[in-house]
Amino acid sequence: MPRYRQIQPKSGPEKAFGIVLREIRRAAGLSQLDVYIKFGIDRTQLSAIERGVQSPTLRTIDRLSRAFRVSPTEIMRRMENSRFYPRRGSA
Repeated sequence: MPRYRQIQPKSGPEKAFGIVLREIRRAAGLSQLDVYIKFGIDRTQLSAIERGVQSPTLRTIDRLSRAFRVSPTEIMRRMENSRFYPRRGSA
């Protein structure tokens, strides 16, 4: 049976969001396991989001923003300023 690998994107909104989320988590001094233990957010899901292979739902964004005590708006603003976020007009 062939094994499938998740391809990590080189750029895009998922990649930009994931990098910002990882920065916020690390700045809070938390590991992925800490986030699971304290806030019940699955470690494998968090890992997939941070790598940009999974898009978070609005509910997950809300839970993460509450867990890290940062507004969803702040996460999105930082994502838009990321070098991995595609700029308007670029194809």
